[in-house]
Amino acid sequence: MRLQPWKPLALCLIAGMAGPAFPQAADTRVAVHNDWSVFVAGEPKECYIGALPATSVAKRDGKPTEVQRGDVRLYVTFRPSDSVTNEVSFTGGYPFKPDSTVSLAIGGETFKLLPGDGDGAEWAWTDPGDDSKAVAAMRRGANAKLTGTSSRGTVTEDTFSLSGFTAAVEDAAARCR
Repeated sequence: MRLQPWKPLALCLIAGMAGPAFPQAADTRVAVHNDWSVFVAGEPKECYIGALPATSVAKRDGKPTEVQRGDVRLYVTFRPSDSVTNEVSFTGGYPFKPDSTVSLAIGGETFKLLPGDGDGAEWAWTDPGDDSKAVAAMRRGANAKLTGTSSRGTVTEDTFSLSGFTAAVEDAAARCR
């Protein structure tokens, strides 16, 4: 299983701050690039970027529905001590349906993200072989749409703006060389 860039329950959005904010005691937000924030954490050093969805839609039986969700975020992480670069991860704010996949669509390209092991997994990652391809697509794209299915069968579509993505991912990569 891949590591989580931070504890999802410890995250919160602080109103009134420019750009997305995900403060946590051990992590420091070091920059904001439009819709993306850059963070540096701990020892060994880890750098990551994160964004909130611009829009979210939930459907049950093909019809829009209101649902309660936890934190919904898209991340790219760098962990030089583990030789990790461009690790793409997503938390949907709910446990994913067992044995399901999450779709990441950017322009005409689509990538699969696999939820973590076991029931109740709320995180999904691209295959490590697809990480750099997904990041390259995000650099070129305007929006990234993630579609997942909850353990209750609700289908969610979260669209993330990619405004500021390239600057943020380059910033994080430089901080974790």
